[in-house]
Amino acid sequence: SLDFWRLLYAVLKQIHGGKWTECDAIDNQIRFVKSALWYHGYGRPELYQLPSDGSAGSRELLLAFSWLLHRLSLLEQLLARNRVKTGDETSVCMCEDDLPNSQKGTTEVAPEYGLEDRVDVRYLQWLNGRLRFQWRSLHAQHQEQCKLLHKIHLFTSGSHMDQILGHFSVTETDLVRQPENYKQLLQLLESETMQLEAFLEWKQLEPVYWQWMEAVLDNMAEEGNMGESQDAHVEKSRLPKENLCCPWADSLTGQIGRLSRDLMTLRDQLHKLITHRKAVWCEKVKTREEELQKEWFSVTARKIQESVELKLLDLAYLCAPKKKKKHGSCRLVFRSKHPASQMGFGRSVSKDPVSAVSATDVIRELQMREASLERELKQLQEECRRRLDEIAEGLDGVICISP
Repeated sequence: SLDFWRLLYAVLKQIHGGKWTECDAIDNQIRFVKSALWYHGYGRPELYQLPSDGSAGSRELLLAFSWLLHRLSLLEQLLARNRVKTGDETSVCMCEDDLPNSQKGTTEVAPEYGLEDRVDVRYLQWLNGRLRFQWRSLHAQHQEQCKLLHKIHLFTSGSHMDQILGHFSVTETDLVRQPENYKQLLQLLESETMQLEAFLEWKQLEPVYWQWMEAVLDNMAEEGNMGESQDAHVEKSRLPKENLCCPWADSLTGQIGRLSRDLMTLRDQLHKLITHRKAVWCEKVKTREEELQKEWFSVTARKIQESVELKLLDLAYLCAPKKKKKHGSCRLVFRSKHPASQMGFGRSVSKDPVSAVSATDVIRELQMREASLERELKQLQEECRRRLDEIAEGLDGVICISP
């Protein structure tokens, strides 16, 4: 169990982009693993009830590890993060930013975590300002990086043997300037090759692993059924004693009569229950109608109409034919308008590869998402303004001026 906790800690740390060290305390590692699994939507409560010393829970950890393999494509993510970087990558996401189904509407906090005291609003404002400043700094650094990449691609254009690419990457340019670094790069490439070979071997043996996991799940289900059957056996053991009080010689019509009376009694009880619940529901509807009439029914109806329109727009977008969205790390490639024959090649450098995505498509997609977020922001601002106005009306002697 202890080794399994350490394995999950090391793997999840890599996925979340953090550095891990073996000297971390085991309770901190277990706490991080539980929080990470909760974040990704793993909802089996038995895992979060495991002790913090790592002394038990090997089968639960095996289930969690298998869930990560299936749900998050764990090995593929590790290969993508540990691959040798060319230095020309950038992150592109043209997918929807909706949360997974397992995380929609989830407001619970992770186990062993939570806000002990209420946070001051001014502290949240300070954090928001700091986040905005760091975001702008990151954006400026990203622009500077793109300018430097453009210079490298422009000055090395026509020097690469790949006719489609046509220019050097950052790593190749660094090797040209410092040839003594090729040994380190060679070691990284050999390590990546070993990982890819191990991944291919895993893909061949993967069906055997999932068959084993099915057997593990079946054993767990049998153990659960045995526990339930033992509880039910205690209840069923009383039946023969009760049957001794009822002789078998009783007529069949008497049994039918008792069943009929029981059904009639049950029908009357259900009828009373339905009548009571219908009356309660009608009372709630009447009360709600009175509240809506008091609280500007027209304003509420307009808000509902706007919400329905936004939902219809989202539904129309979801029902539209889907295009293959680009997601993940992409390599920035310089596209020249001049043919490659002027640079010593016989083919055009501007020919896009099969999986290429142009900057124009990304900009258009970002503009559409920006417009959608702007509409949602205006709706939320209007709702907050309305709630503030309602609160201000209840304050005596206070004048509130809208910004």
